[in-house]
Amino acid sequence: MKVTNDPVGAAIQDFRSGNQAASIVVESNLTDDDEIPVAYLFRTEEEMPELEQLALEQCRGSVLDVGAGAGCHSLVLQERGVEVTALDLSAGAVQAMQEQGIRQVLQQDIFKLSGVRYDTLLLLMNGIGIAGDLEGLERFLEHTKTLLEPGGQILLESSDILYMFEEEDGSVLLDLNAGYYGEVVYNMRYKQHQTGAFKWLFIDPAILQDYATAHGYTFEQLYEGEYGNYLARLALHQA
Repeated sequence: MKVTNDPVGAAIQDFRSGNQAASIVVESNLTDDDEIPVAYLFRTEEEMPELEQLALEQCRGSVLDVGAGAGCHSLVLQERGVEVTALDLSAGAVQAMQEQGIRQVLQQDIFKLSGVRYDTLLLLMNGIGIAGDLEGLERFLEHTKTLLEPGGQILLESSDILYMFEEEDGSVLLDLNAGYYGEVVYNMRYKQHQTGAFKWLFIDPAILQDYATAHGYTFEQLYEGEYGNYLARLALHQA
């Protein structure tokens, strides 16, 4: 029986088999369908946005690349001699990373990961989205304390998507009964594969700072992009 819930992994495998035009369809409750060209998941360091290049420069010690996908960030770090572990839920992605020579690869849900500690947790491509919602963010910030070495850091990318609710006159229209506006529902499709609906969190930096501080982290914004996306460093207060 074929696994039909690994669209990212299936698309990555097809791309590596020669389908250079492969793309993953992304459905959301917020916008029209979008597509991720699989080629983008294999970008080189030179092709990476400035935010990602800065994040890689800021990595220190042992690194856990969370939601590593096709492994482009892990490959750069490994080539630099960094001790990096690439983590992803997708079996197809994990296989592709192993085939590309990434030495330490884990097929695992970060919320179930235990018994290991790292100096840096790296979450790029809006990686903090795995928290799902604000309640999940609290869970994430508590769980990552068990994964960080003393003085460890989380480097994460997210976006403030308030601009998506702006009217033509510049006002913002929000449904105050619908919860936090950055909680989005996605489904990803590729051929016969689809994830099914899952929640993904986009969090504005001011709210992230509030949550980080409440859970014992310092907050530092390292970069702000043109479209509301940013890179932040959360560091555990030294005991």
